[in-house]
Amino acid sequence: MLDFFLVMVAAASAAAGSSGGPAAPQAAAAPPAFLAPEEAPAPPAFLAPAPQLVAEPQVPSGKFTTATEVRPILAATRANWIAVREYDGQDLLYVTQLWSWRCGLVQMRIGVNGAPPEPWPLPPCREDQPAPNMILEEDGLPFRSYAPGSVAVVDVILTFDDLSEEQARFERQAVLMP
Repeated sequence: MLDFFLVMVAAASAAAGSSGGPAAPQAAAAPPAFLAPEEAPAPPAFLAPAPQLVAEPQVPSGKFTTATEVRPILAATRANWIAVREYDGQDLLYVTQLWSWRCGLVQMRIGVNGAPPEPWPLPPCREDQPAPNMILEEDGLPFRSYAPGSVAVVDVILTFDDLSEEQARFERQAVLMP
């Protein structure tokens, strides 16, 4: 917001002094008028605050639906959180391992090649089923496609349902499937 304000002040200053002729003496400028909060335009989407997350109770169910239950599994399988596969002229970035233990997560963010990590949707946890973490056909496929050979590094940030976070960085060669 400060950057926006500074740009606006610079633009106003430039406009005031760009008459094309010699600068005429000017009276002291009045302080800028600010809009009341209800009149101010909405901030751009990238400045909007993230939705408020709430920690969930950590009562082990034996079904691997809490951070307490899935954190040790994801810690042990960290090297397999993601995979990259060259297929049909594309790089496919898979998140199957993370989807398989998603019931203890509230958010998964992924950044490719240094881009800021963005949230990737997680299928719902099916706590009413014998295997709540199962992946069903209607969940879609656990990958995204990229240009061939373009995925060089992947950053992953997991937010567990107790609101703790784990993150990892993966180089292409470490996660490239044969």
